[in-house]
Amino acid sequence: MLSILIPTYNYNALPLAEILEQQALKLGIVFELICIDDGSFSEHNKQNQKINTLTNSKFLEDRKNAGSKANRQRLAEIAQYEWLLFIDADSKPKTPEYLSNYIKEIVNDLDTVFGGIAYNDDALDSNKLLRYTFGKQREEVDAFIRNKNPYKVIASANFLIKRSVFLGINSRKNMNIYGLDYLFSAQLKEKNIKIKHINNEVFHLGLDTNDIFIKKTRNAVKTLETLINTGVIKTHSIGLLSAYNNVKFFGLRRPLSWLFNKTKNKMENNLKGDSPNLFLFDLYRLGYFCTLSAQRE
Repeated sequence: MLSILIPTYNYNALPLAEILEQQALKLGIVFELICIDDGSFSEHNKQNQKINTLTNSKFLEDRKNAGSKANRQRLAEIAQYEWLLFIDADSKPKTPEYLSNYIKEIVNDLDTVFGGIAYNDDALDSNKLLRYTFGKQREEVDAFIRNKNPYKVIASANFLIKRSVFLGINSRKNMNIYGLDYLFSAQLKEKNIKIKHINNEVFHLGLDTNDIFIKKTRNAVKTLETLINTGVIKTHSIGLLSAYNNVKFFGLRRPLSWLFNKTKNKMENNLKGDSPNLFLFDLYRLGYFCTLSAQRE
């Protein structure tokens, strides 16, 4: 009935696996749980090996780091049931009804269901304020709002999808780079996949530090610019791309690139501070995108 799939990298996924196993057993459903570490060779895998002792569960270690997209592909190929539940290892279901809420949606005429992301205020760290602020304001969105523009707020850390649908849009030709959620959301829209958003959040526990999140953001923007330049993304609901197209239309790409290079250090100082400004964060991403685009000419 349900394949619960946990991609992980250098993280202890055992606590999450135990929660999901207990919820599945309580529901009395047919299920399997598979967790794959993406070649981290981490000490956490000593704990992750204990997943093999749980009901209908197994943990596998890849010998090389293939990237999150390839890891999800392998999980889906190994899975034996029609419905796949992807949940990131650094997550924790918000309620004891987490699995039950998804099971209720399986009977509906849908291709995929997104549960959403939440952020726990109690776990706030001053060195992770940018990631927390971005998540709280941009990712923690009620399902009613998400359903108005279903392809815009896509959280691949927590979603249910038909196996055939996932394998149909997730290619084996992977790039081991950060930011491929942009591609996933665009593929869903291009294929006109039936999406429903529900309030069935998981808490995002593994927040990046300010420095790491800025680095990952730049990598994600670089990935997006490459996907656009190579024609991989054709249709989308990506706000950054819409903003860039407007900038390009009005001939402001190079001025914005110049401004970015002049002010990026000051913007980063704000983003790493006690009150990160998300408007500046948007300008930072847009300016960097313009810089990458201008460099191609």
